[in-house]
Formats: sequence, structure tokens, C-alpha cells
Amino acid sequence: MLTFEYTARDSKTGEKITALMQADNERAAAKQLSKEGLAPIEIKLKDAKDTSLKGRFGNRIKSKDKVLFSRQLSTMINSGLPLVQSLRTVSEQTDSKPLQVIISEVITDVEAGGTFASSLAKHPKVFNTVFVSLVAAGEASGTLDKALERIADQQEKDAEVIAKVRGAMIYPIIVLVVICGVVIFMLTTVLPQVEQLYVDLRQSLPFITAFMLAIAKFIIKFWYALIVLFGIVGYMIAKYFRSSSGSRAGDRLKMTAPIFGRLFMKMYMARFARTATTLTASGVPMLEMLRITGDAVNNVHIKESVMHASERVKSGTALSESLKDDQNFLPLVPQMIRIGEQSGSLDKMLEKTALYYERELDDEIKAISSTIEPVLMIVLALVAGLLVAAILLPVYGLVGQSIAV
Repeated sequence: MLTFEYTARDSKTGEKITALMQADNERAAAKQLSKEGLAPIEIKLKDAKDTSLKGRFGNRIKSKDKVLFSRQLSTMINSGLPLVQSLRTVSEQTDSKPLQVIISEVITDVEAGGTFASSLAKHPKVFNTVFVSLVAAGEASGTLDKALERIADQQEKDAEVIAKVRGAMIYPIIVLVVICGVVIFMLTTVLPQVEQLYVDLRQSLPFITAFMLAIAKFIIKFWYALIVLFGIVGYMIAKYFRSSSGSRAGDRLKMTAPIFGRLFMKMYMARFARTATTLTASGVPMLEMLRITGDAVNNVHIKESVMHASERVKSGTALSESLKDDQNFLPLVPQMIRIGEQSGSLDKMLEKTALYYERELDDEIKAISSTIEPVLMIVLALVAGLLVAAILLPVYGLVGQSIAV
């Protein structure tokens, strides 16, 4: 139960009333007030303004909360508890207020006669098509607890893969940001002091020092304009990559970029195989599995390849043959699918494919780390060398002149 603060008008006396009440969700609270002869004016969740909106759009619901929801619900159902009672128990145990709101709405829909899957489908920002399809398959086969367990496993694996890829990309970004910060600090604080020394002695600066001083003066004079410029450029780039053509270009860049291209390809193959494994093991039909998996991979080019393969499968071609020689798929995927089709164990072969690429992803991340570190060291050495040259050359020049004199 959630606590709501409401403002209502008494239909008999016309008096306006503001008080607290408990209900599963806003609709249930409104019904309860109507039964008591009150006309609701405003109903809001106490101490959680707009949390229902945030929950509805998935802005505040973390992946680990959804994983915990799936596992706890699976355990409750496996223990023999009815679905609604299990949902209420899980709602009481979760720390996520937005998720509590969503669960309460799902409970209301289920109690009104809707299926669990259709109730979840009303919240697509929280429960994606993979989640809903697996729940629907579990309901139809009477194995909802197992379906929820598979969902939790799927979410954990996906989150683990994404975290590894992000970790591999964040390290070089942090190092480059630190290098840029050090360079700006040296340019704007140390070099101007060297210039002042030369001005006092009426000497001309070496070229490299003069060049870097010009950059420093530009940064000091127009720092606000540079911030605005970088902000505008960043906004335009982000806007472009959110567009249809930009999204296609971005997805293609991920697949073909030097060093990171192989990393993303293996991540996509692992995600495709893992999602397909979960759906196939749950009894989802082949065409439906391909449609959902194409969306789950989150790359427009791979999705188009999957949809093209789906059309060929619909006309009677084997899935392995449909994906064979496709440039958006690594060769091992159709080969493993062919073995699964021939042996009648497609889900197991897909799982082995997922495990293989997940291990390959780990190896790729280690390889990238060992490759990027020396590259970053070289960049750092070049930057440090330029700074040292710009600062020390003038000093050595002055020392040499004083000795000569």
C-alpha cells in the first residue's frame, strides 16, 4: 500500500477536505473516495512528487531494481503464492518508490482481469519487449517463475556486458581530460611568468614558447567564448546522432571504428545470442524471437540484417542460411546456429555462442587496455615534452647568455 495526500469535495455538504489515505495507486484511491461520497480534486503520492511520472518513464528505476524484482517475484511464485499476493510482497520489499507505483498499477490491471504480460506492456519504458514477451510465454506455458528467472539472468548479463564496455572507454577519456587540464593550467599560469621574465630582460622568446603563449593568451581572453563554442558543438553533435541519419552513422561507426570496432561487434553478437537464447528457451516462436532480438541488440544495421533474415525464414530458409555471409554478423554466429538447427538444440548452441562472445569481450577489453596504455603514454610524453621545451628553452637561453657575458 502507498500513502496518498488528497483534496476532495464532499458531495453532500460541498466542503473541501484535505487528508491522507492508503491505496495501491491513484486510480484505486479515486475509486475509494468516490465510494465514500467524495469528489476527488487532487491526489498525489505523499513525499514523492512526480515519482509516478518518473517511474512511468523509467528515469529513476535502476537495472538492479528490475533484476531484484524479477528474482523475488520468481521465488514467490515458485513457492506457490498467487501472482497478486506475490506482487504486493515484492512491492513492500523494494526500496524504489517509482517501481512501487508501477507495481501498484500492474496489480490493479491484473485484478481487473488483465494478463500479467499485458499489464507490464503498459509501461514500455520500464519493461521492454523482451521482458514482456518472456512473461507472456511463461504465462502461456505455466512456467512464469522460470521465465522471470531467465529475465533476471538476461538483465544481469546485459548490464555486465555494458558495464565492461563503458569501463574500457571511460579510462582513456579520463586520462585525456586530465592531460588537457594539465596543459591548460601550464599554459595559463606558468608560461606567462616566463614571458614576463623575457620582457624585463628585453629578450625575444624562442618560437615554440611564443607560439604556445599565443595559444595561452587566446584561451585566457576568450575562455567564455570557447566554453560556449564547445557547448554548441557538443549540442549539435548530440542532436545529429539522435536523428535518423545520425543514428545510422553512429551505429556504423561503432562497428567499424579502429580498436573499439571489434569490441562493439563482439558485444552485439553476445547480446544477440543471449537474447535469442532466453526467448527460444522460453518457447517464443522463431519470427517473434527475431523481431524482439533485432530491437534488443540496439544497432540499426544489425536490426535490419535480422529483419531481412526474418523475411527469409518466413519463406522457408533456415536461419543459419539467412545470416550466412551477412557483413553485420561475425561468421561464428550462423555456424553455431546451423549446428543447433541440425541437432535440434538451437537454444543451447545460442547460449554457447553468447558465452563465447562474452569471454571474447573480456579478452578484447584486456587487449584494448594493453594497447591504449602505451598510446596514452606516448601522447603524454609528447605533451610533456612540448611543455618542458616551451618553459625550459627560454631559461637555458638566458643562462647561456649570462655565461657568455
